[in-house]
Amino acid sequence: MRRVTSPYAQDGFRVGFDWGPVGADVVAGAIVAVVDVLSFTTTVTVATDLGIDVYPYRWRDESAVAYAKQYDAVLAVGRSAAGPGDVSLSPATIRQARGIKRLVLPSPNGSTIAQQLSDSGSTVIAVSLRNRQAAADWVNERRAEDPELKVVAIAAGERWKDGSLRPAVEDLWGAGGFLSALGREGMSPEARAAAAAYEDVASALPSVLHECAGGRELTQYGFPQDVAIAAEVDSSNSVPVLEAGRMTAST
Repeated sequence: MRRVTSPYAQDGFRVGFDWGPVGADVVAGAIVAVVDVLSFTTTVTVATDLGIDVYPYRWRDESAVAYAKQYDAVLAVGRSAAGPGDVSLSPATIRQARGIKRLVLPSPNGSTIAQQLSDSGSTVIAVSLRNRQAAADWVNERRAEDPELKVVAIAAGERWKDGSLRPAVEDLWGAGGFLSALGREGMSPEARAAAAAYEDVASALPSVLHECAGGRELTQYGFPQDVAIAAEVDSSNSVPVLEAGRMTAST
């Protein structure tokens, strides 16, 4: 009997794109790029630039304290809960920190998706605007060895108050920037649309990142520096890869 595949799986294309944890389950890929520009994957790239290993973890899970102790890691707190010297989801706090080697970094979207995919058999990488070109170069090296390798970008998105997915344009741009750098060959229509969205605003960055809803939200809450760091397009050569529960910069 012929196997009927989901129409949402983007089968037959080597490069795909989808949204959130459900999309991550539906669109399987040998390499999955998780994109959460404001701010999980941006914070991960800042950390790995500094040689810090990052352990993704579920948001508001009380077991995170014990998990951090297990790995002798610092547990990041929420932005609003951070005091002087604390490390949070804010990438600015990572840049100010000293002496950290391992960091447990919960977040409601990107971190949760990364941990969800940890046992999927896929190679999971963290992608932001900061490392979109480096990540694409890293992936293309592997595609040169295996032209049939499937790559999927998952835009994490945000959440409305009712818990439903709020597609966040900054994640669309981050995913699209990565996909655009991969090249158009083998892209699904969804991936082509994401790449086109990035190309439409590339010359207007970083101003559009400050002007979008996510950028305005962080600025309103007193974190404009986080938006500025997220807008450092192509400033990072780190490609954080999830292995054994931690994200470490690939060599």
